[in-house]
Amino acid sequence: MDTETTQNGTLETWTPQEVSDALEKGEIALIDVRTPQEYMWENVEGALLAPMALFRADRLPSQEGKRLVFHCGSGKRSEKVAREALAAGLSPVAHMGGGFGAWKEAGLPHVGTDMATGAPKKVTPS
Repeated sequence: MDTETTQNGTLETWTPQEVSDALEKGEIALIDVRTPQEYMWENVEGALLAPMALFRADRLPSQEGKRLVFHCGSGKRSEKVAREALAAGLSPVAHMGGGFGAWKEAGLPHVGTDMATGAPKKVTPS
């Protein structure tokens, strides 16, 4: 994990493996800030959808017992949202560096779309 001290608090940048491990242990709430279309096409199983275009820090789930970790496609939108959350007084806050692209590149499981049926399907890279 990398950290950056900002005027509003500490911004953490987690690797996809760190996010995966913490999500598996139930230690974080993973917030996907991509569009609904991107999320429906493929997503991290268990991630909550809160599109950046509609983001409101005051409407996020409680952080009691769990850190909020944001992610998007490349890490740019999630970093912006994480900074907004810090500015709104939420802490601790993190985002996943490299986004969903880095998640897939790391070979981590996710939910994709079955091209034959259009239905969701679990993808477990080998």
